[in-house]
Amino acid sequence: MNSPWHIYLMAAMYIFAGIMHFVKPKAYLRIMPRYLPYHKLLVQLSGVAEIGLGIGLCFAATKDVAIYGIIAMLTGFLLVHFYMLSGEKEGAGIPKWILILRIPLQFFLMYWAYYYL
Repeated sequence: MNSPWHIYLMAAMYIFAGIMHFVKPKAYLRIMPRYLPYHKLLVQLSGVAEIGLGIGLCFAATKDVAIYGIIAMLTGFLLVHFYMLSGEKEGAGIPKWILILRIPLQFFLMYWAYYYL
């Protein structure tokens, strides 16, 4: 596939993030909204999704599907970001200003993925 180098950077970023769900699951479990069931399963599934979508970006046949999947996944992750703003414990000790900046970052990541369609 003759794609720009930065789509592979994006792919590597999602693959790395997905792997981290299995290397450091406690970090992800700490930020799971209490109202969602099966925290461990959701952390694992989101890790698998990030890895799979990252790999999907690398192939012409799956690139567009992966992009739509990434946008959907990031939209779902907004639940976690807003949940983390709801209280000190929910914020997992991360400064509030960083938590606030993560929300526009999510939209930038969605735009970045959409850019390759």
